[in-house]
Amino acid sequence: MSLHFSPGEFDVRQRNVVEAMRACKFDGLLLFRQESMYYLTGYDTMGYSQFQCLFMGLEGQLVLLTRSADLRQARITSTIEDVRIWVDREGSDPGMDLQKILDDHGLAGGCLGAELDAYSLTGQRWDMVRSALNGFCSVRDASGLVSRLRLVKSQAEVAYVRRAGELADDALNKARQLAIPGASEQDILAGMHSVIFRGGGDYPASRFIVGAGERALMVRNFSGYGVLADNDQLQLEFGGAFRHYHSCLMRTILTGRPNPQHLAMYSACAEALEACLERCHPGTTFGDIFDTHGRVLDAAGFREQRLNACGYSLGALYPPTWMDWPMLYHGNQMVIQTNMVLFIHMILLDSQKGLAMSLGETVLITDKGGERVSKMDLDLIVN
Repeated sequence: MSLHFSPGEFDVRQRNVVEAMRACKFDGLLLFRQESMYYLTGYDTMGYSQFQCLFMGLEGQLVLLTRSADLRQARITSTIEDVRIWVDREGSDPGMDLQKILDDHGLAGGCLGAELDAYSLTGQRWDMVRSALNGFCSVRDASGLVSRLRLVKSQAEVAYVRRAGELADDALNKARQLAIPGASEQDILAGMHSVIFRGGGDYPASRFIVGAGERALMVRNFSGYGVLADNDQLQLEFGGAFRHYHSCLMRTILTGRPNPQHLAMYSACAEALEACLERCHPGTTFGDIFDTHGRVLDAAGFREQRLNACGYSLGALYPPTWMDWPMLYHGNQMVIQTNMVLFIHMILLDSQKGLAMSLGETVLITDKGGERVSKMDLDLIVN
């Protein structure tokens, strides 16, 4: 097997899930999120683009239902011993295969929890499962059960986050070198990915954002690349990934002579980020962090330019995104705990003036407060 954690760590995680299942009065759990499967067993695949489900029983039983293409993937990367295959054919109904697994484990008439909030569980696939289980057992939403346990990282996970942080720093250094007038966004993107892969990193769960000029106002990846001008702005959102654990950064790099408004936007972002970092201690809520960000940016006159969320949790994530639950937004009462990892970003987008500014950091929560994972300074980069 090719495992990235000790069998003992997987045992602890599985026992914690069983305990949570008992508290919810579930007789079993249907896991559809790839992140949950990786967290509990090490199972590492892109096969979640098709139907797959990991059943977990109250005695810790694990049964993976997947396609033949992932049989060996499961054998090599995970602790799962019981792997069942549903067959690709016209009219395939893996929902019925899942019902047979549950029947084998005596769950007729039982109550199961299911991860309904999963990219792989499309509406059509859920209809198939629901139809197969209708009258056989009851199913309740348990989307947050494993996700809550994943929020607080072990020391082994923290070590992977720190390595991802080193890779993100390498990528920022490369972008700083390459982001000069006349440089293509493609070359900058290629350079950033290259240092991460050469450093032993993984594919990230999200696509990097690299956009100059008016494209700097788009904080989502998009097709098409441009060239940096003499007096330009380059929006960067990127992350290092190691064993699927992420550490992300966000920066706006300027070329030429900075616009005074750019400087004002950067000053506000830097002040807001520092204020948020001071609030990053156990007992603070996710909503408190957002409100701190909002107060500083609003006081600086940027209420209309900021966003309605300023970050989210990070961990071991798979495409399409490294954004993990929960997010930092007003009123979120989720309490911050030691060994959580958050990505906190200040983003200002001025559509009228065509200006953008961002500053984002991955933060590890310690007993003493928030620790920036990156070793890079927060100074505005002007090339």
